[in-house]
Amino acid sequence: MKINLKSSKSRKGAFTLIEILLVLVIIGLVATAVVVNLIPQQEGAERNTAKILVDNVRSSLDTYRLNIGRYPTEEDGGLLALLKKPEYENERLGAKWSGPYVKKDTALTDPWGNQLVYEPADPEFKQPEDPDYRLYSMGPNGIGGDEDDIGDKENEEEVESLEELGEAGDTTTGNE
Repeated sequence: MKINLKSSKSRKGAFTLIEILLVLVIIGLVATAVVVNLIPQQEGAERNTAKILVDNVRSSLDTYRLNIGRYPTEEDGGLLALLKKPEYENERLGAKWSGPYVKKDTALTDPWGNQLVYEPADPEFKQPEDPDYRLYSMGPNGIGGDEDDIGDKENEEEVESLEELGEAGDTTTGNE
C-alpha cells in the first residue's frame, strides 16, 4: 500500500483572496506611517526655509545700507531696491548702488506664496531703541500680526492718541 502525501488539490502559483487582502492591509499601514511622519517634517522645512529667506534678505538689506548709507525706503521701492536700482534724486547716491543685492531669480516670497513684509521705520517717529525696519513672513496662514509670523514682527499695542498716553501714565494719589 502506497500513501500519497500530496493533496488532491495542487496549487499552481496563484494567490488566495486572504493573501491579497493581507498584502493590501500591510501596504496601507506602511503608507499611513510614512504620511504621518513626513507631513510634520514638511511643515518644519517650510518654516526653516522662511527663516533662512528672512535672514538672507536681512543680510542683503545690511549690505544695501553699507553701500547707500541707509536702508531702502518705500520711495525706493522697498525690497525691490535690492533687485533693481531705484531712481535716486541724488546722482551720487545712485552711483553707490552696486546691486543687485540678491540673486536675480530670488523671489521675495515665502514658501506659502506670500510676499515678505518690509516695514521701514518712519524717521519722524523712530526712537533710538527702535529697529530701522521690520522684515517678516506672514507664515502659513498669510495673515500678519499673529503667532505664526516668522521674522521681526512683534505684536504691539499701539497708542491711538496722546490722551490715551496721558491716561496710561496717570497715577492717582488719593487727593482729588
